[in-house]
Amino acid sequence: MNTAERRQRHVYPDMDQLFVLLLLWSSDVQADRKQDSTESDDVRLVGGANRCGGTLQVKHLGEWKPLQFIDCTLKEAAVVCKHLDCGSAVSVEQSSQSSVWGVSSTCVQSGSALRNCVTSEYFSSAVELTCSDSVRLLNGSSLCSGRLEVKSNQSWSSVCEADFDQQDAEVVCRELGCGPPSVLQGALYGAVEAPVWSKEFQCGGHESALLDCRSSGSARNSCSPGKAVGLTCSESDDVRLVGGANRCGGTLQVKHLGEWKPLQFIDCTLKEAAVVCKHLDCGSAVSVEQSSQSSVWGVNSTCVQSGSALRNCVTSEYFSSAVELTCSDSVRLLNGSSLCSGRLEVKSNQSWSSVCEADFDQQDAEVVCRELGCEPPSALQGALYGEVEAPVWSKEFQCGGHESALLDCRSSGSARNSCSPGKAVGLTCSEPVRLVGQASRCAGMLEVKVGKWRTIDYFDWELKEAHVVCEHLGCGSAFSIQWKNEPSEISVLKIEPDCVHSGSALRDCAKLYSSSLTLNVTCKDLLVQPIISVSFMNGVSMAQQQELQVSRGSNFTISCSIQPQYPGGSFQLTFTSSNTAYNYTQPAVNHSAHFLFPAPEPAHQGNYSCVYHVYDLSSESRLLSVTVSDPKHSDIVKVVVITLVALLVIVLMILGLHLYCQVNRQ
Repeated sequence: MNTAERRQRHVYPDMDQLFVLLLLWSSDVQADRKQDSTESDDVRLVGGANRCGGTLQVKHLGEWKPLQFIDCTLKEAAVVCKHLDCGSAVSVEQSSQSSVWGVSSTCVQSGSALRNCVTSEYFSSAVELTCSDSVRLLNGSSLCSGRLEVKSNQSWSSVCEADFDQQDAEVVCRELGCGPPSVLQGALYGAVEAPVWSKEFQCGGHESALLDCRSSGSARNSCSPGKAVGLTCSESDDVRLVGGANRCGGTLQVKHLGEWKPLQFIDCTLKEAAVVCKHLDCGSAVSVEQSSQSSVWGVNSTCVQSGSALRNCVTSEYFSSAVELTCSDSVRLLNGSSLCSGRLEVKSNQSWSSVCEADFDQQDAEVVCRELGCEPPSALQGALYGEVEAPVWSKEFQCGGHESALLDCRSSGSARNSCSPGKAVGLTCSEPVRLVGQASRCAGMLEVKVGKWRTIDYFDWELKEAHVVCEHLGCGSAFSIQWKNEPSEISVLKIEPDCVHSGSALRDCAKLYSSSLTLNVTCKDLLVQPIISVSFMNGVSMAQQQELQVSRGSNFTISCSIQPQYPGGSFQLTFTSSNTAYNYTQPAVNHSAHFLFPAPEPAHQGNYSCVYHVYDLSSESRLLSVTVSDPKHSDIVKVVVITLVALLVIVLMILGLHLYCQVNRQ
């Protein structure tokens, strides 16, 4: 979603608020009817085929005007349909109009009736609703299920099971914009409520509306308990992914009113993508991307997470980009704490199978984790996420670890039909989270992999969110967060703080976003111990000694170094003796510093240690004890001999040069 679309959406109330609003409004209006019937006709649909379809209008201050509210789905439309005494909600669209009223978000939150929340703000498009005229399903788990009621002569009636068959059900499901009937059972969604429909329906199955069907001449005034028609229509094959490498990847499209159109998930994360993958009988959700397209319908993520059918979550809002999803084709992890963990299942011949621990090893796990867009496996244990469920995968995987998909691996010829309890493969892959751009893995720009590595938007993050990242990386607690301005907006991931603290994996919380501010995190990792070492003029280096004896007047260098964890910092060489103490400080260059002692004296005798400082962290090396002594007699003799030899060499060189010159003159 681009910046303009986000800013446009910001002025509207969210879907949950609107749903609450409409419920409050509906109950409020019902109460008002009892007090003043003149206020009952403040909402209408105009311009449609009948009074149950058209542009939604509200009467305010004696004037009718169209209404606009964002993220209107079939769930909200159903409230309007009920208020108008129409049937079930069938469709939600948008139409271009002038002088369209909006709805005040603040007013919505206060719980006021809809007519009292109309604002002076104007929009250029209005909501178009279509409700069924004479049939509805009540008390169901979706808009495509419930107890059937039919309207005639301004009255709604229950239908008796004896007067309704499969062909009648096909007509009702089609009239409501649902898929074919999947369940037809008496009292499935409640008992009969009076009045009862008096005739038997005799549909051929091709009719467009139930009341277009023929009916018997016999009349019925009652229906036995448990015999009210309960109908469940399927959600049909109304969702697909197109344009990808296979049926489990590509642009998300939904079929609505006979037309396929691309969809834009509002604030889509891998959690929502997983719902689509499951609906399509694909594997785990791997990535979410965006593509530029025209006439894209919106889908409300909150609605999807609530368990509603995708069709019921389509909004009337239009976008200029569609969502691109990639699901794994043949592997999935179930019942895990994130999309990178769970009980492993493999798909073959359109059937999902559990995998036995004896047929799966570490190299196989590496392939699965990579196939699912996760990092390498961190735990592989039988029954970690549940017991084996039939059927069981029949052969042993023999992956080399480099394959891109599990089904690309070789397998054994032996077959297995069962697996012992506690032996179902439970796999935990590492979450794809990292800090990059610094010498230390515990500091840098935060990146999360959702299909590919992306940076994180800075907005709304504080130290408590960064602490979760540091803890996940094994880097202690968060020390600081900073933002980096990129000159222009780039594609990033936005992770809401609430999702971070819910215990969800960062990858599962990430949603596509555009921002110019990216997030840098520095963790308070426990510093490793610095190394203190000594080197001499002759190139000899000593790193492991705890005691060192040097000759007075010679020279030596004490070096401080540390393994790379953080950039910069400084080294402090501390010295203590029986009667004094002092410090030398140098900046860390390439994670080291060198302190030269050109002419040691007895005053340099004592204990030395290196202390590394970075941010508010510090770490100290072991102690090095240095003793300064006078040169030994043997050492003096060696010096004298070396000096005499050097003088002799010089004399010989001079004599040789003199002789050479004389020969040349002759």
